Amino acid sequence: MSLIITICASNCFAQLQETTIEESLLEQISEELGENVDVSDVLERLQYVLRHPYDLNKVTEEELAGLVFLSPQQISNLIAHREESGDFINILELQGIVGMDMKTINLLRSFVKVGEVSSFKDLSWKSIRQDDEHSLLLRYGRTLENQQGYDINDTERSQYLGDKNAYSLRYRWNYQQKLKIGINAEKDAGEPFFKLKQNAGFDFYSGYLEVNDISKVIQKIVIGDYSLQIGQGVILWNGLSFGKGAWIGAVARQGIGLRSYSSMNENNFQRGISARLKFKNIEWTPFVAYNQLSGNVEETDSLKLIRTINISGLHRTPTEQSYRNTIGQLVAGSAIKYNYNRLKLGFTALYTGFRGKKIKSDDIRNQYDFEGSNLMQLGVDYNYNFRNFYFFGETAHNIGSGFATVNGLIASLHTKVSVFANYRNFQRNYHGFYAQTLSEGTGVANEKGLYAGLVYHVTRKFEWVNYVDVFKFPWLRFREDGPSDGVDFLSQATYSWYKRGKFVLRYRYRIKQENLALPQANENILADVVRNQFRVDYEYKLNDTWNIKSRAELSLFDKKKESRSEGYMIFQDVYWKGLKNKLQLNSRVSYFNIKDYDSRIYAYESDVLYGASFPMYYDQGIRSYVNVRWRLSRHIDFWLRYSITSYLDRENIGSGLDLIKGNRRSDIKLQVRWQW
Repeated sequence: MSLIITICASNCFAQLQETTIEESLLEQISEELGENVDVSDVLERLQYVLRHPYDLNKVTEEELAGLVFLSPQQISNLIAHREESGDFINILELQGIVGMDMKTINLLRSFVKVGEVSSFKDLSWKSIRQDDEHSLLLRYGRTLENQQGYDINDTERSQYLGDKNAYSLRYRWNYQQKLKIGINAEKDAGEPFFKLKQNAGFDFYSGYLEVNDISKVIQKIVIGDYSLQIGQGVILWNGLSFGKGAWIGAVARQGIGLRSYSSMNENNFQRGISARLKFKNIEWTPFVAYNQLSGNVEETDSLKLIRTINISGLHRTPTEQSYRNTIGQLVAGSAIKYNYNRLKLGFTALYTGFRGKKIKSDDIRNQYDFEGSNLMQLGVDYNYNFRNFYFFGETAHNIGSGFATVNGLIASLHTKVSVFANYRNFQRNYHGFYAQTLSEGTGVANEKGLYAGLVYHVTRKFEWVNYVDVFKFPWLRFREDGPSDGVDFLSQATYSWYKRGKFVLRYRYRIKQENLALPQANENILADVVRNQFRVDYEYKLNDTWNIKSRAELSLFDKKKESRSEGYMIFQDVYWKGLKNKLQLNSRVSYFNIKDYDSRIYAYESDVLYGASFPMYYDQGIRSYVNVRWRLSRHIDFWLRYSITSYLDRENIGSGLDLIKGNRRSDIKLQVRWQW
């Protein structure tokens, strides 16, 4: 049973309908995601399925994988049960599926049903007009204090070229998941609006047309922006990727294949056309895309030299403007999947070509980085479910360079005990521009590791999760002038009161190696860096109106002979809803006293619909926020978010163009959604 299920066993479902499911899904991996991440693609999908549950007799593995909280083993067992026992008659039949405990079933019941859905042949203009759905969402945000980058008028200096406001727009049109149209537009704070390279208004535009269930052969076509999640992500995985955490399902990727791209993230997607075709036991997903990337390009007489690729999506300064859409990238390939009972085999071919030549850095640690104008990758993947064992893996090869492989298993040894393991080996000269798989490093290269763990359900209320990840980096890395290794260990115990609350104790130990500069030494040596984290969480549903959540966390950092630091953070959350759920509020007050950046702490924060905040805490101060959701009518919802951080040991906040003179930073967001 996953961490997600444990959390949701108490008050997750009520919050889920109120758009705070992201807290349950993402809290476990906030350290890996960092401060700025867009989870809107996942949350938008979950919100739609809540309103339009999947039919258990027709739902696909890809659709179940899109729910995120189910493990690959649970999904495989559910599909196998339907194939072997026939169509579901009642949702309660889920109790007879191996690996499906009652808490999982209670959550899944909100997303599935037993019934019939219309087919594409039923499509007519009359049915579209009667049953289609429209949604328009507008968002505004800004930092209220003045930042230095907006005050610079000297054209010879770096400065923000736009105003302080951030705007975004989302439009969705949906006809029973058969026909879908989506349009996104976004401008970040500091980016120009209707001037310079943004003379068309927003900095980022995105759109798609998706058609499903055209025939038995043509299952899906997407024109415009789309994402592909194939195999274990060793070659191709667009969109959000979950890392290590107290969730057993994260050990194995469960690719959703082809899906329209609805995120505001300005990178890691494809822009072109793709389809999913089915021929009996074979599925084929061909795709082609042409992407415009931002980066530092040097023009020569005969060739463009690509020095860097910028994935931040920010184009605020003259330098960032000069990087905007300077790199052309062609992506093409195919993914083929063969299904035979509980065995699935896949083959992936991916070609990536640049209009120019990508140049690697002269640093010795970058010796094995990609250099060239094109890259061809081939890979095979598999998963096999045998009784209570789920095996998975993917192996890929760059033509002319290295290999990468991931292999593992999830096993239910007992109704109370599950174990998992994941072995990875990425050669130093393996390259993957769209690779995302479980790893310690930031990319899929130069790493070996074994990630293994155990989930023990002591009782129906008490769960104990443990994992250990032992890893090695055979070649140099940033701040590591030599081969290095490390260990990551986590232990988490959760006690749940059904539908009332939960209590969590968590300990995490991490040891890695970094450069240590010694006086009178001509070179760096590697030293152990140890991080210890202790966390206590408490949640309780007081009644149908009030919920509370509390946390205390301690972080300890120790770098041999160079530095030590420590810090702690405490916060209190309050959730309230009233006026027949038309008005909802949640608020947090937190105090943090953290010596420096090395002992920093991340904590997920509630936000407006489809928003996510993972602020990083260090130094000393008080942070608080309040979120308000007001349902004005059946068609219109309004959100307001205000957050403020006051530091007790600073005279200025930030640095460079983001510098604020003073010890306080406050941010505001306004959002409105119109559905019809």
